[in-house]
Amino acid sequence: MTEQPTDQAAPRTRRRRRTREETQADLLDAAVRLLRRDGVLAGINLREVAQEAGVNHGQIYQYFGTRQALLRAAIARLIEADRPDQAPHWEQPFTDRRRTMWNWALTQPDLVRLRALLALDDDPELSLFPSLENTRAALERDRRSGALPPDADGEVAHAMTAVTYLGYCIFRHAIARDLGIPADELDRRAADVFDRMLGGLAAGPGADTGRESR
Repeated sequence: MTEQPTDQAAPRTRRRRRTREETQADLLDAAVRLLRRDGVLAGINLREVAQEAGVNHGQIYQYFGTRQALLRAAIARLIEADRPDQAPHWEQPFTDRRRTMWNWALTQPDLVRLRALLALDDDPELSLFPSLENTRAALERDRRSGALPPDADGEVAHAMTAVTYLGYCIFRHAIARDLGIPADELDRRAADVFDRMLGGLAAGPGADTGRESR
């Protein structure tokens, strides 16, 4: 009987090729991880994203084309993973809708940072208000129902409250550090101030808010 050589190499296990969907998901996850690690201002380097995801650099351009397209896709992925229930959302009055978005934004720091990065890039396709038609319809209903004053500039009120909670999410830890208070305590106090802002918008200029005028 012929003996088999003892130093024969074992057959190599062949790695399963990832599907297009799996590769895209890996690239998006890698982009988010690098953003968490390096911060918004460091940006996103496509070669580093490919290395982090363990794919060929050229596949990023094949699947996404540009850095901005990759970031927009990452935003869409994060939104789809944890978006508020849309149907009841639009039925709420103005103050409740904005309070809901404040709370939701605090649970989505990666999403806020990705949008900030696109804004810093002056990305022409960045949209902060992808459901603007629903927003306008809800604001018109708010004016008719009295949830907002009849002469309220609802669109700008919507925009200014959005930049308030988005900006707060970006600077939250820096604010807490400067003020010397824990972030969770800051969240409670900031939410109270935001509620007061919403109350003022809902009441309109000149309304009696229970405070003495100065």
